[in-house]
Amino acid sequence: MIRDNPVKNVLAAGGRAFGAMVFEFFSPGLPQICLNAGAEFVLFDMEHTGLGFETLKTQFALCRGLSIVPMVRVPRGEYHFIARALDLGAMGVMVPMVGSAEEAAHIVACTRYPPTGRRGAAFGFAHDDYGDGDIRAKIAALHARTMVIPQIETAEGLANVEAIAAVAGVDALWLGHFDLTNFLGIPGGFQEPQYLRAVDRIVAACNAHGKAAAFIATDETWAREYAAKGFRLFAFGIDQLLLQNALRQGLAVLRATAR
Repeated sequence: MIRDNPVKNVLAAGGRAFGAMVFEFFSPGLPQICLNAGAEFVLFDMEHTGLGFETLKTQFALCRGLSIVPMVRVPRGEYHFIARALDLGAMGVMVPMVGSAEEAAHIVACTRYPPTGRRGAAFGFAHDDYGDGDIRAKIAALHARTMVIPQIETAEGLANVEAIAAVAGVDALWLGHFDLTNFLGIPGGFQEPQYLRAVDRIVAACNAHGKAAAFIATDETWAREYAAKGFRLFAFGIDQLLLQNALRQGLAVLRATAR
């Protein structure tokens, strides 16, 4: 049996899903800790962190047997990143800086086996839990569970967002808010009309094509604002900042007691 992806199923039905994005703390207990906190998925970052495939494979293995969906942001939309991450057990792949429908279609093809895609065959490996079984049934199940999440975070991606959202096999579009403001020439301008129009355009493209708009909210204000805008797939916080902020608050309490 191939594990399914309840996050993909919920989003396809028009619902919402919530989880964690992990940049720093790739510890053995992390998937269980995230699950205990209520996360439905954990998304590991390879773009900015130095995370390698060996560590990623271990983290995916630690998700095995838990009701949490393992996903990854690969460094770029190249076959050797995408296919390897899937073979290790990723149930979803986020790809940064997607600029066109053609690029999105290439990414989808890297996640699908022939004749619909170009993914190389390897069965009885981590992605199918080292099990045996009918190969055609496995392929169908793997196609059904795999999420494809292009990031819209460049001027080119924004200009082509409707076409990207229309690509078959794309499940969600993830707003890369910091990079988008940089590419629009308004670094950190999250209240600038140009940026706010871009956000609305991304959500509208998702809604028009039955895809989920996705976002990482780093505090309650961001979470409430972007939920109100129509985003349906959310990660909350950045792991090192969550620890840092909690520790800062606790240390402030301790110092206050010593006065």
